[in-house]
Amino acid sequence: MSHQHQDAFIEVPFEFRHCCWFCGEPAAKIFSFPQSDNYLLKPVHPALSLSCCGECFIPAQKSKLASIWQVATSVKKHQIKKYHKDLAIGINWTQEELANSEFEQGNFAGFKQSAWLMYEIARDRVNFKGWPLIVAGINIDELRWQTAENFAFDGINYPTIEEAIEHYSKTYDLQVGFFKQVLYKLGGNNFAQAVRFCRLLVGATPNERKQALISLD
Repeated sequence: MSHQHQDAFIEVPFEFRHCCWFCGEPAAKIFSFPQSDNYLLKPVHPALSLSCCGECFIPAQKSKLASIWQVATSVKKHQIKKYHKDLAIGINWTQEELANSEFEQGNFAGFKQSAWLMYEIARDRVNFKGWPLIVAGINIDELRWQTAENFAFDGINYPTIEEAIEHYSKTYDLQVGFFKQVLYKLGGNNFAQAVRFCRLLVGATPNERKQALISLD
């Protein structure tokens, strides 16, 4: 199967023939790159068209960027913000804890039944990585290096570590600037430790946070 945009053909693996390249959900639209109003940027690869779902199409259209992988990063950032509450379920619960919870009444019963499924759907959409792009028989995936590296943590692939910081700060009501300072001292490999440390200081005064940072030296 292939899609045509001008003289460019995108090869689509059989198992993905009806899927959105950005998130893996059923496709309903075609996203063309570069867009007609994107002429000020010099694309780093040939023009192409991709299968796309209606939800991913909107942020993709708004992205005025130089490569399809930069567009994908922008779409992922949009997804993480949109599905923040669903993704937070996986932070606050395990599947077993949710199944054994005592949410049996009213709206809580509905939450218990659907929450983990909502988390899995959101997680899978965020984590989905589009298939390698082949334009007119040429694999252009070697140009992916021009996009930011993903940051993987606790089952979620974030476009950058910035999205992970924002997501956890919002979930646990952490002070973003303080979280970044702690993470700088501990190192990106100690993300979980940084989260735990900052959670101990939720509601702390500026001076208390300052003394806590000093303790990490």
